[in-house]
Amino acid sequence: MNTDALWRTPEAVALIGHRRAGALIRLGRVHLGWRQADLGRRVGCSASTVSRLERSGTPDIGLLRRAAREVGLPTDVLAATVGLGPGAPTTVAPSGQRHAEEDPLRRRSLLAAAGTAVPLQLLAGIDEALAAPPEPHSPPASVAPRLARAHGLFDAGRHAQLLEALPALLADARAATAARTEATYATLSSCYSLASRVLTKIGHYERSRITADRAITYADLSGDPIATAAASRELSIVLRHQGRPDAAQRLVDSALAAVEHTGLSTRAQSMAYAQMLCTTSYTAARAGHRDQALALISEASRAARRLPHIPPTGAAFSISPAAVTLYEVGVHWALGDAGAALHVGRELRPGQFPTAERRARMHTDLARAWWQWGKPQQTADALLEALRTSPAEVTDRPAIRRVAVDLVNRHPHTAGWRELAAGIGLPAR
Repeated sequence: MNTDALWRTPEAVALIGHRRAGALIRLGRVHLGWRQADLGRRVGCSASTVSRLERSGTPDIGLLRRAAREVGLPTDVLAATVGLGPGAPTTVAPSGQRHAEEDPLRRRSLLAAAGTAVPLQLLAGIDEALAAPPEPHSPPASVAPRLARAHGLFDAGRHAQLLEALPALLADARAATAARTEATYATLSSCYSLASRVLTKIGHYERSRITADRAITYADLSGDPIATAAASRELSIVLRHQGRPDAAQRLVDSALAAVEHTGLSTRAQSMAYAQMLCTTSYTAARAGHRDQALALISEASRAARRLPHIPPTGAAFSISPAAVTLYEVGVHWALGDAGAALHVGRELRPGQFPTAERRARMHTDLARAWWQWGKPQQTADALLEALRTSPAEVTDRPAIRRVAVDLVNRHPHTAGWRELAAGIGLPAR
């Protein structure tokens, strides 16, 4: 079997679908008859490093790319496996050559594995910034307005632009902490929290955990309970995604208690309190703790009555009564009660949410509930509204993208199917 054919075998296709880049490297190495030490010499690392890479992948994208090149793993297949593929059909055959295995369903499955369309070099830039921040180029006074613009990019669903801007922002915010003031530490924590937030959004949890850890470190130095709550929230979300709901619950409960201890005398503190209640409620729901989740979201709804209907621009926590209701939709969905989720969400309207990201999130949360209830047409309608509002909420979020791909593959006769398929980069059948 030649190397090209190797990546079309059922074993390889399954590994691509499960995003097991390290296992693909091992498959290629064994196919070539190499030992781990042989591959290590070619890529400049030890056999034990190759072993770790093959078992669990690696956050070192450069090493992964070198190993893939040595074993003949095509770039587009690697990109699909690590969730960095472009929004176009993936093929592993030489140009002009077609194989029987490459039917439309298989191509759609490969593309589904690609996940976010964020360019690989942008993630590499984040890795480099985390390992060794670039030299600062702008004065400390520029950090706050640039952080505000970065939040604007997130709110607009411009993930690639945000990831491009983050390395320099992190470098300059870190340099500003030379003043050793609480404010500069809090600002740097906010920069790391935003980085964690977007990395979680696009499904890169290891990187997100690193940035969230750093956000907590600098929040603790600042002594600001709001900054600590924001950083703790991001880390708790990562832990939840990584299958550690109990650790996530302990972390967010501790941050919630610290915010409550402030006395909730300011609007910022009240907004942080309501947001943390929502987060801990959803975390409890994902862990299957029904009574706890419902009690917490009820408390969040009561706390939200004191909040403005449109959150102030630049607030650390952008929460409103409508946003709490949207969290309640998610809580019921996580508990497996799609009917309750849709009942709660029946009065929600896009105009209640000030940003494209939140408006699209409303549509995707309702889409998940419709899908859970077995209603493909309503699911398609909600996903299309999300695509029209902020495409990245569908294309860049792995869980939502999977729903869209499954719908297109399984229900090709729903109205709007072709528009949805085009929106997520799937070829028409």
